[in-house]
Amino acid sequence: MASPAEYDYMCSVCREIFKDPVVLSCGHSVCKECLQQCWRTKETQECPVCRRRSSRDDPPVSLTLKNLCESFLKKKNERRSSGSEDICSLHSEKLDFFCLEDKQSVCLVCRDSQQHENHKFRPIDEVVSSYKEELNTALKSLQENLNHKKNIKGEFEKTVQHIKCFCAGEGVACTEILIDLGLIG
Repeated sequence: MASPAEYDYMCSVCREIFKDPVVLSCGHSVCKECLQQCWRTKETQECPVCRRRSSRDDPPVSLTLKNLCESFLKKKNERRSSGSEDICSLHSEKLDFFCLEDKQSVCLVCRDSQQHENHKFRPIDEVVSSYKEELNTALKSLQENLNHKKNIKGEFEKTVQHIKCFCAGEGVACTEILIDLGLIG
């Protein structure tokens, strides 16, 4: 699903971001290739959106729209490749809010959707700092627990070593008794 911003850069024919957008006399824009394909198929030179007949055989490329589309795609790719910000998988928008009811990050479009109607939201940065404090407290407790368990493990390992030494010594003593009794040779 395209984000609201993406619709501004989308061709009505192919539903993709414009590639070489041309402007028709009616004011609509479509990809040059999409227009040529429509005109070849229908054998009439009309706008694929409003069906108004075009006054030009070769409509001009909209350099402004082309540059805007290229800039939009570049920014979109940079956001995805940098991984510096989380992007909504539904709307390709930045996750700026946190839904307190659903305990999840949401974008502006999600926040205003019916799914989150009457929910309470906080800016993501605000929520991150409070959760960070909770996590640090929990982490400190877990680290203390881990250290305690390591100390207990160390004591058990000492006890096991002591028992092994004791048994080894007892084993020698038992062997000597059995030899003295003549039970083993």
